[in-house]
Amino acid sequence: MNSLFVILVIGLALFPSQLEAQCAMCRAVLESEESGTAAEGINNGIVYLMAIPYVLVAGVFYFVYRKMRS
Repeated sequence: MNSLFVILVIGLALFPSQLEAQCAMCRAVLESEESGTAAEGINNGIVYLMAIPYVLVAGVFYFVYRKMRS
């Protein structure tokens, strides 16, 4: 398992362009806009999409913890 992780890290280090991958349409819109409002909106959307599962999982763990304590 450790060697798989090392190979993955080395592979990502050799191909950094893959880390910045976006769909062609999103990239074209974000690069062509001067004000940056679309980029800000997309970044906010990513944060919301990332945060919601963490909040849900934290809520489940809180209720399980509370149930185990009582």
